[in-house]
Amino acid sequence: MDTIARLVKEKPVVIFSKSSCCMSYTIKTLISSFGAHPTVYELDQIQNGQHIEMALVQQLGCNPSVPVVFIGQQLAGGANQIMSLNVRNQLGPKLLEAGAIWIPVWKEKK
Repeated sequence: MDTIARLVKEKPVVIFSKSSCCMSYTIKTLISSFGAHPTVYELDQIQNGQHIEMALVQQLGCNPSVPVVFIGQQLAGGANQIMSLNVRNQLGPKLLEAGAIWIPVWKEKK
């Protein structure tokens, strides 16, 4: 858990991903479409990737293990939670509040 806390510290958006995961790609693309530049850790390409993945599952209960998104150093969730935030027009405001974006680029649905 200390490793995860260290990796997300002082970063507005962190995504734990796998390079071969289509949902990870979708979430990275969605968040980037708001103008955010997330810090992405590809667990299948970094040295401690397997240990970090185990910590995400065992200590944070993330299932599936990727993608996992932290916004403003807080666990925002996996693909389902991020897509739900987007559908409810809450993802943009969360990114803005975390300092990941500076200008609101989403349109409110009326």
